Amino acid sequence: MGDEVGMIGVCGIGGVGKTTIMKNLHNDLQRETRFEKVIWVIVSHPLNVFELQKKIANAMGERLRDDEEVMMRAAALMEIMRRMRYVVILDDVWQTFSLKEVGIPDPNVQNGCKVVVTSRSIEVCSYLCCKIVKVKPLSQEESLKLFVDTVGDGVLQVPGLEEILKLIVEECAGLPLAIVVIAGSMRGVDDVNVWRNALTELQVRVSSVKDSNDEIFKRLRFSFDRLDSLQVKSCFLYCSLFQEDYVFSRRELIECWIDEGLIDGLPSREVACNRGHAIVDRLEKNFLLEKETFQSSIGGYSFGSDGAKMHDVVRDMAIIGIGPEFGYMITAGMNLVELPDEHGWVKDPKKLSLMENNILKVPHNLPPKCLSLSTLILSSNPNLSEISESFFGEMLALKVLDLSNTAIETLPNSISKLENLYALRLQHCMKLKYLPSLANLRGLKKLDLHEAGIEVVPQGMGMLISLEYLDLLFCQNLKKIPIRILPNLSSLQYLGVCCLQETTIIRNLEEVARLKKLETLECQFDGIQDFNHFVNKFKDFQSAIAYSLGVGTTRDMIR
Repeated sequence: MGDEVGMIGVCGIGGVGKTTIMKNLHNDLQRETRFEKVIWVIVSHPLNVFELQKKIANAMGERLRDDEEVMMRAAALMEIMRRMRYVVILDDVWQTFSLKEVGIPDPNVQNGCKVVVTSRSIEVCSYLCCKIVKVKPLSQEESLKLFVDTVGDGVLQVPGLEEILKLIVEECAGLPLAIVVIAGSMRGVDDVNVWRNALTELQVRVSSVKDSNDEIFKRLRFSFDRLDSLQVKSCFLYCSLFQEDYVFSRRELIECWIDEGLIDGLPSREVACNRGHAIVDRLEKNFLLEKETFQSSIGGYSFGSDGAKMHDVVRDMAIIGIGPEFGYMITAGMNLVELPDEHGWVKDPKKLSLMENNILKVPHNLPPKCLSLSTLILSSNPNLSEISESFFGEMLALKVLDLSNTAIETLPNSISKLENLYALRLQHCMKLKYLPSLANLRGLKKLDLHEAGIEVVPQGMGMLISLEYLDLLFCQNLKKIPIRILPNLSSLQYLGVCCLQETTIIRNLEEVARLKKLETLECQFDGIQDFNHFVNKFKDFQSAIAYSLGVGTTRDMIR
């Protein structure tokens, strides 16, 4: 479109290909010189102006002050953007807002800038005064080509299959997401009878659709049902507990699956991780997860590693179409400031995600009885500082508790009653000073205190005979691990510890060497002298251990 059109709205139902079009547009514009900046930001639901401002600034290599109000940040962002000719692509917009509210100058003929919005709602695009571009479903011919390209053109050589293929493609209704997901689930199948059965199942599902969401969900559910094991299905469904458009690192996701007991019964952690990678590959090949680059940084340098994410429509299908059958209750990334009231709870939930909200405290009168709750995720509520003493009193089935990235200072004593707990995740709880006794948690397999504020190891830690994973890295206030604790942790497979000044690992070297199941040892050293001392002392110990050794006193240590 010419310079006279500044606002463009790309509309269409979920799964029709809006985001794919925008990816191609973004890549094409990056190769041109007309625009100084080409910015692509996923907006998602619900709209968070503060986070949207941050994403746009980061995409331009700029930083806004976190301690300023939204209006001040909008003024600062607008000043930055007025100095350049840009294209801003705002993908997956659900709510109306004003560009001024965010800090985006109005695109016009004079500045030559463009803002492109993708949305399922024409009303949203009309509110923003966009020139509307509707994305239509693919034609039958285009759909068949995409299906065959995805499943493999060998299927066209199978006698009697071409007509069945065409009927299956018809059931996909021209929606690219449905086409690639269903084709991915049928890849490698050359038995005509299996294809006929697939067509029947798909026709039965689609015949019961009620609205446009159902239309795509039923087709995607078909691919979920074709996953070959409950383990793989459960691993897929677990991904929906995280907020929309969350990018996992593979390591993080697989660790979560292990914590849940979804990958267990294997001889070593390495074997379990390999199984996890195989499951991720399976889900990616079925297009139920998408490959993404996970961005992280060490020593001030950014780098990417293998990651994955859920397409927002696939996640919606998992939450709405499947989650209730498995007892999932998901309110992640919804900007909540308090727990839902009693009427907002799923009856007797099994897995509950309240992550990435702004919850301040957990009161004594909530939640209602959760006798079957096995997973509770309260991570990334950065101002959560208080949990009532009685909160965990009736959660006796709880297996996974995640309070990472919160401002919690103490944990209630009722934690000690969670005798079925497998994993306690307290990463980056820098204000955490007190944990009650863990002596009763004999089944605990993971204790993650990475960058926690504790000054002493939790009481009863030496009783955790089932513990397989212990992370005490970057616990800057923790000066020592008392002797005779580590040898009791005979099941330990992973150990992460700090070696700052008079810290303990050098003193505990012989104890570490007695951990016969230890597979990975990560150490952080205050200085090169401690590092050299450690290497000289430890070089004759178990050669089978994988090491990750770093020097530095911050998280950005040199490895």
